[in-house]
Amino acid sequence: MPREIRVIQYGLGPIGCAVARHVVEREGLTLVGGVDVDLAIVGQDVGTVIGLGRTLGFGADERLADVLARTSADVALHTTSSHLAQVTPQILEIVEAGLDVVSTAEELSFPWRAHPEEAREIDDAARQAGVTVLATGVNPGFLMDTLPLALSGICQQVTHVEVRRTIDASTRRGPFQAKIGAGMTVEAFRAEMEAGRMGHVGLPESIGMLFSTLGVTLVRYETEVEPIVAEKTIRTEHVEVPPGRVIGLRQVAQAYSEEGEFLKLTFVAALDAAEEQDTIAITGTPNLEVTLRGTHGDLATAAIVVNAVRRVREAGPGLVTMRDLPIVTYW
Repeated sequence: MPREIRVIQYGLGPIGCAVARHVVEREGLTLVGGVDVDLAIVGQDVGTVIGLGRTLGFGADERLADVLARTSADVALHTTSSHLAQVTPQILEIVEAGLDVVSTAEELSFPWRAHPEEAREIDDAARQAGVTVLATGVNPGFLMDTLPLALSGICQQVTHVEVRRTIDASTRRGPFQAKIGAGMTVEAFRAEMEAGRMGHVGLPESIGMLFSTLGVTLVRYETEVEPIVAEKTIRTEHVEVPPGRVIGLRQVAQAYSEEGEFLKLTFVAALDAAEEQDTIAITGTPNLEVTLRGTHGDLATAAIVVNAVRRVREAGPGLVTMRDLPIVTYW
C-alpha cells in the first residue's frame, strides 16, 4: 500500500475487539482510536480494552468526534448492531466525518430491497462526502451470497442454489451462545421469536443479493426458525443446559422465482452440533457442490472486515456491496 491506513474501531464489543486486534497485527494498518458507548471502558487504554496484552497510548472514547479532535483517520470499522434502523445514524456520523466505512451490520450488506430509504440516504451522504460504505461478514457477506455467486461463474446455467451452514456454538463467545437461545426454555425461545428477537439476521439480504445479481425475479420468500433442544446436559464455558432446554436453532429461508423455489438457505447453530461445515450446492450446467470446513465465525469476520479495507479505499464513493468490489483477499 502507498501509505499506512489509519483506522478507528467503532464499537468495542467482542467482535469489535477481535477486529481491532487484527488491525494491530496487520502491516499497512494503524489503529488510532476506539469508540464505544459503554462508560465502563471509556477512558481505558484501547490496548487493554481489546485484550491486546499491551497498551497503545490512547484511551477509548465515547464519541467519534472525540477521537477526531486529537488525531486523523482514513477508515472506521463499524461493529455495533445488526439492524439498519439502529446503525444508520452511526454510519451517517462516520460518513459526514469524511471516513470510509467497513461495517458488520447484516442489514446493510444488501439493503436496497428491505430498506430502500435508509440505503438511499447512506448512499447519497457517502457520495456527497466522497467516501465508500461497505457491510460484510461471514454471512451475509461471503458464505451464503458472495461465494455462491463466484461459483456460478463456471456455470452455463443455474436453476437452483442451496447453501447449508452448520456451526458448533460450544466454543463460540458467550453473546453468540445467548443469541441462539442456549439455556432458554422452548416457550421462552418461541416468545422471543414471536417478538422478532431470535433468529439469524441477514438471510433476506443474501437472498436479495443472489436474486439481483443472477437476474432472477424474486416473487416471495419464506423463513422459519425452530429451536434445537438438548437431549442431555451440555456445558460450555458460558452456560449449562439441562435436557429439554434450548441449545440452538435451525433457520430455513426459501426464496421463489416465477418457476418455483430457486434458493434455499439453511442456518444451524447449536451447542455440540455435529458435522460443522458449510455446503454450497448449485443445480445447473454443470451441477456443483462445494463443502468448506474450518470456518471460524469470529476469526473469519475479523479477517474479512480487515481484508476489505483495501478494496473500500480503492472504490468509488457511495454505498457498495460485496458484489460490487473486486474479490476481497488476504493482503
